[in-house]
Amino acid sequence: MRMRTLATALAAALAVTGLAACGGGGGESGSSDNSVYFLNFKPEVATVYAEIAEAYTAETGVKVRVESAASGTYEQQLRSEIAKADAPTIFQVNGPVGYATWKDYTADVKDSQLYQHMVDQSMAIAADGGVYAIPYVVEGYGIIYNDAIMTKYFALPDKKVSIKSAAEITSFDLLKAVVEDMTAHKDDLGIQGAFSATSLKPGEDWRWQTHLADVPFYYEFTDDEIDLSQGTPAEVSFSYNKNYRNLFDLYLDNSTTEKGQLGAKTVDDAMAEFALGQSAMVQNGNWGWGQISDVAGNTVKAEDVHFLPLYTGVSDDKSQGLCIGTENYFAVNSKVSPEKQQASLDFLYWLFSSDTGKKYVTEDLGFITPFDTFAAGEGPSDPLAVEVSNWMAKDVTTVPWVFTVFPSQQFKNDFGGMLLQYAQGKAEWQQVVDSVIENWKAQVAAAG
Repeated sequence: MRMRTLATALAAALAVTGLAACGGGGGESGSSDNSVYFLNFKPEVATVYAEIAEAYTAETGVKVRVESAASGTYEQQLRSEIAKADAPTIFQVNGPVGYATWKDYTADVKDSQLYQHMVDQSMAIAADGGVYAIPYVVEGYGIIYNDAIMTKYFALPDKKVSIKSAAEITSFDLLKAVVEDMTAHKDDLGIQGAFSATSLKPGEDWRWQTHLADVPFYYEFTDDEIDLSQGTPAEVSFSYNKNYRNLFDLYLDNSTTEKGQLGAKTVDDAMAEFALGQSAMVQNGNWGWGQISDVAGNTVKAEDVHFLPLYTGVSDDKSQGLCIGTENYFAVNSKVSPEKQQASLDFLYWLFSSDTGKKYVTEDLGFITPFDTFAAGEGPSDPLAVEVSNWMAKDVTTVPWVFTVFPSQQFKNDFGGMLLQYAQGKAEWQQVVDSVIENWKAQVAAAG
C-alpha cells in the first residue's frame, strides 16, 4: 500500500525526541525502593489506570501510584513533580520538542524487554546510540461521522449531490457540497448542525491548533523537503493556510453553535452533541469512542461510526488518508534509583505482555499497540480503533504527525487564541496567518 509505515512517516520526527503524555488516576504512593509512580497525561482514562495499578499490585505486590494532570497542564505538573524527592518514575514524552526539554531525565531503555518486543524499533525515540522513550500506542484522527444520519441525508429526494453515501466523499469539494446541503436540510435530518461545536475554549482548542494544523504543515514540509530529524524548522511560511481555512470555515459555518459562543465550548460538549444525534460529524480521534458511548442518552450505534480524512482541498485530496501516528511515549526517570527504574520497566512490560495487562490495554484503554506481544485479533474492538486499522490498510497516503515538531505549547496556545478571535470576527484571517509565522519563528529563537 502507498501508506507510509510509522517507521517511514515518523522517522524524521523521531531522530530527536519529545514530551507529551497520557492520563491516569489514583493509587497510594509506595515507600519501598521498587515502587512505581506514573504521571499520566490524559485525564479521560484516569480511572482505567487506577484499576491497572491495583491489578498489578494484587499480582506482584509492587505498589503503583498513578497521578493524572488536568487537561493542558501536564508539562507544568511534570516540572513540579520531577523536582520532588518522590518523583515520577514513569512519565510521557511526545517528540523532538519535548525530548529536548526532558532528555536529562530519560533513562536508556534499549535493553528493556518492552523495547525488544517492538514490531518496528525505529519508532522509538533514539539518540547517540541509546533509546530514551518507547511508543505504546498508534492513534488516528479525522472526521468522525454518524452513518445513520448520513444515510438519512443521502435518501433525501432533493439532495444536491449525486453521490449516494458518505464513503464516496473523497475530496474537500464533495465534503463541502454535502455539508452545506445537510445544513440546509438540518430540520429534515433532526440535527442542529452538520458539525459539532468547534471548541475554542482555552485548553480545549487542541483539535484545531494541533491536529487540524498538522495537515497544512505536513504538505508544507513535504514540498520544502524539510528534514525533521534536524528538529523544529526555524521558520515556516504557512503556505497551505488557505487549505486550513477551507476546512476550519466549513466547521464554523455549519456548526451546532453560533460563532460567538465557541469560546466557552469544550471537547466534551462537542462529543456529547454528536452522541445525542445533534450533529452528524465531529473532528476527533479513535480515543473518542468512550466520549460518545459513555454519554447518557447516546443514540450512536457502534456500527454507524466511521472516519473521513481531513480534506482541505489540496491536489492530493483523493489519495489522502487519516492522520495516523503517535505522540505517546513512555520514558523512565533516569534520576530515580536503579531499583525503581527496573520496577517501572517491569510494570510497563507486564501491561503489554500479561493476559491481565493486555486485556486492559485492548478493552479499556483501546490502544492499537506497536508490540508483537499482541497476536492477530487481540487489538481493540471499539469501532473507531477498528476504523483506524482499516484506513491503515487502504491504498492511501497516511498523514504523519508532524505536529510533534511544533515549537512549543505557547505557540499552540497563541494559535488557538487567534483562531478564537477570527471565529468571533475580531481578527482577519491574514492576522491569524501572520501570527502563526511570527510566533513560530519567535518561539524557536527563544528556545535557543
